[in-house]
Amino acid sequence: MEPYYAGWLSLVPPVLAIALALVSKEVVSSLLVGIMAGTFIYSMGMGLNPIAGTVGTAFDLMVGSADLYIILFVCMLGGLVFVISMAGGSKAYGKWAATKIKSKRLSLLATAMLGIVIFIDDYFNCLTVGTVMKPLTDKYKVSRAKLAYIIDCTAAPVCIIAPISSWAAAVGSNLEATGYYQNGFEVFLSTIPLNLYALLSIALIFIIILTGLDYGPMVDAEAMAARGYLGAVKSENEMLSESSDRGTVADMLLPIVLLIFFAIAAMLHTGGFFVPGGESYMNLGSAFGSCETSKSLVWGGFGALAAALVMFVPRGLMTFRQFMNGVTEGFKTMIPACCILFLAWTIGSVCRDILQTPEFVSDCLAKASFPIFLLPAIVFVIAAFLSFSTGTAWGTFSILIPIIAPVAYALAPQLLTVSLSATLAGSVFGDNCSPISDTTILSSAGTECNHIDHVTTQLPYAMTVAGCCFVGYITAGLSGSNVILTLSVSFACLIIAIKFLHSYYLRKTPGKAGKQG
Repeated sequence: MEPYYAGWLSLVPPVLAIALALVSKEVVSSLLVGIMAGTFIYSMGMGLNPIAGTVGTAFDLMVGSADLYIILFVCMLGGLVFVISMAGGSKAYGKWAATKIKSKRLSLLATAMLGIVIFIDDYFNCLTVGTVMKPLTDKYKVSRAKLAYIIDCTAAPVCIIAPISSWAAAVGSNLEATGYYQNGFEVFLSTIPLNLYALLSIALIFIIILTGLDYGPMVDAEAMAARGYLGAVKSENEMLSESSDRGTVADMLLPIVLLIFFAIAAMLHTGGFFVPGGESYMNLGSAFGSCETSKSLVWGGFGALAAALVMFVPRGLMTFRQFMNGVTEGFKTMIPACCILFLAWTIGSVCRDILQTPEFVSDCLAKASFPIFLLPAIVFVIAAFLSFSTGTAWGTFSILIPIIAPVAYALAPQLLTVSLSATLAGSVFGDNCSPISDTTILSSAGTECNHIDHVTTQLPYAMTVAGCCFVGYITAGLSGSNVILTLSVSFACLIIAIKFLHSYYLRKTPGKAGKQG
């Protein structure tokens, strides 16, 4: 399909979809409107029939942009969660965890730590951590919005600074493709200390957990959770499912551990780790970098379901027929998430592949004139806007790195590393808070949280961190990428912002904002 340079009109589809979703609180129809608006612009620009061209282009992009492996993995995980619940594993885990973790704060800390530990892949993180921690956080009346926020901010922000992850490999390969670097992995490592959004996001999570200084819509979500309404979205079938009283903690944890084991083993296999003579043979970093992540996750999901079958049916926790019915019902619970994910990929393809939104943003950058010290801050804003509009961090830094590297090298070589860090940070920020981002959608799905509730409660926190990052990158530009000074200013801004916003919200809505127990 031939692309069409739509200029500022390329911004219409994502802006329209996001605005409609936030106003109407309904995601599917908002995404459909955005997709149709984008394909209509394309049809008019290419001289196609306004009806046949619009609808036909939309269908072609839907088919071409879908990652069916991810859809299948999401459904498999839904099936796994359902049969674990039927076997009584979730109930047993909740009872056991209650004897070890005896406060709301500890349950949130355990969630954050588990999210950090699972750093291999963000999709995997979003769905797995939610599955494991829901029974525990439900016991202590943690809102699903807060659970989704913690999981979302320990997914992409952690993956982008983890040396061994699918993200690190993608960044490294993009850096090497510019021709400026022989070893992209080493350059990636140098960007970590100044990847302010990732570092500040993780810091904010722990500050909020330890101090309870919530603000914005999250306060309302937590107040409702304290009264018993967690904000969970459950299907009718799941609410009616019965669980066995003979389940054990192992019935909850072992399938998840095996899911992790099988997925990682599959990543290494598809990455060539076990292939003698290959470039990735017995090389962890290279294997993760060249692995087929989506396919590997499906293999891991299948292995975990097979293990659950062997664990549950022979022991009489359920019959084979009940097990298969449970898998089917679990698939059904993931249909809304898959639908949103499918449409989000499509609107991203509309912007990226046919309307050339990234090229338009890049042209705006090339034509702009500004003081050199503002380069990292401007790069951060552009990457954030592009990622937020298209819903993809990978697509954003893949496009911007080949542009930013030569620009920074020519204009201000001393700001090259921090400009690359700002590119990655802005990409993750946009991805982290965009309603059409796959990780945002999967965080909602993994925690069974209403998607728009997750977006609106997380957005104030993400914007707080982004504002501090902007100040930090201005500091980096003025100081010539002084890491200690940049980090000190950024973290100081974060502390001040949290205390101010919490106090402001407390004055605005007295009696609502307060420390958590």
